[in-house]
Amino acid sequence: MAIQLKSKIVNYELIEQPTDSNDQSTTSNDKPVEKNKAVKPDAEIIQMHEKLERPEMLLGSTYKIKTPQSEHALYITINDVLLNQGTEHEMRRPYEIFINSKNMDHFQWIVALTRIISAVFRKGGDVTFLVDELRSVFDPRGGYFKRGGKYKPSLVCEIGDAIECHMKMIGMIQDKNMDDCQKEMLEAKRKEYDTINNPHKQELKKDSENEISDFPENAQLCVKCNTKAVISMDGCMTCLNCGDSKCG
Repeated sequence: MAIQLKSKIVNYELIEQPTDSNDQSTTSNDKPVEKNKAVKPDAEIIQMHEKLERPEMLLGSTYKIKTPQSEHALYITINDVLLNQGTEHEMRRPYEIFINSKNMDHFQWIVALTRIISAVFRKGGDVTFLVDELRSVFDPRGGYFKRGGKYKPSLVCEIGDAIECHMKMIGMIQDKNMDDCQKEMLEAKRKEYDTINNPHKQELKKDSENEISDFPENAQLCVKCNTKAVISMDGCMTCLNCGDSKCG
């Protein structure tokens, strides 16, 4: 029944309907609502951070670096901490780095570098930027070529390569390898080039670790992968190592 209002509304209040305390609360669809329902908390995922205590045992890997600038090799050890062990979120993250060598010429800056890198590791987050930063360091005295024609601008660059290799192993960096089709194409180009330019080519004797190249002797340095593997075929400059080509 409609009620006609003959004056203005100046105030109002809500009148609660009495309810039976024994009745269950219902929704608009008359479905009972479960009170005090136990909510299962999500599993806590532990991320790398600087306050994480160092475990008694760490997993580690050691990498050897031999340069033509020193008769003694460098040994780089990177230790990892295992987070969320036994769960689906289990992962390895670098925790600390050590560099050892009989050559004491670089002792001071190597100790400083290892402490800084270890501190960055413990901060957590995306620490893959260290690889690019270390690779961009150039020695003012000049770099050197490694076996296979790979050019290294500095010893620090090689330390960056070792860290990248380790991060690929633990899954922090995805390894972008060439597919089999591209590898076969580059191998065919190399054989064709050797047939045209070096018909009587003989295998080189590997008397030292640093002066042997896996690519043609007159190959040029590739600006993409820093390897002496760029050759000219059919008017196109192509790298036999990474596949980079000016012709697309």
